[in-house]
Amino acid sequence: MRGFRDAKLMAKSLREAMAARQVPLPHSEALEIVARQFGYDGWNVLAAKVGGAPPDTPNPDSVAAVRLQMGIPILRIFDETKAKEFYLDFLGFRMDWDHRFAPSAPLYMQVSRSSLQLHLSEHHGDASPGSTVFVWMQGIDALHAELIGKRYTYSRPGIEEDGPGGRSLQVPDPFGNRIRFCEKPE
Repeated sequence: MRGFRDAKLMAKSLREAMAARQVPLPHSEALEIVARQFGYDGWNVLAAKVGGAPPDTPNPDSVAAVRLQMGIPILRIFDETKAKEFYLDFLGFRMDWDHRFAPSAPLYMQVSRSSLQLHLSEHHGDASPGSTVFVWMQGIDALHAELIGKRYTYSRPGIEEDGPGGRSLQVPDPFGNRIRFCEKPE
């Protein structure tokens, strides 16, 4: 399996097979079944952990190879409309996928821009509001100009010239979280 998209296709195939046998299976339940088949506690865990990276290659100098990959921050959100307005419209992220256990259940989604991925969650236990995500980047002046040009009512971030690690642009979201974009000095 290469990633969550493959898992989603497996869930769709499972749903279609069950429908052919006249056994109704909601999409969210099919996703949970596929996640358990791969040894994960649930769909959100599978979606957060799988990706297109090759499996761990053992290190000949160690008995058990450990290979950590890039983490994906989870940020707490409280309103889907405001989250999409901020992350998609203002920051220019794209929505990769979203998930709910039921139509009235809390939202869990992944957004990305370039190689940065963020998980946004309405689930109470996933994250605490007021978190800060530190993001290394290139092109901080272009990002600043892009954001200011959008004339977003709730944020007009400015560049801090001597932030920790270099020039930084801190952007607060509507839920008290902050994304601190930072460009290393040359």
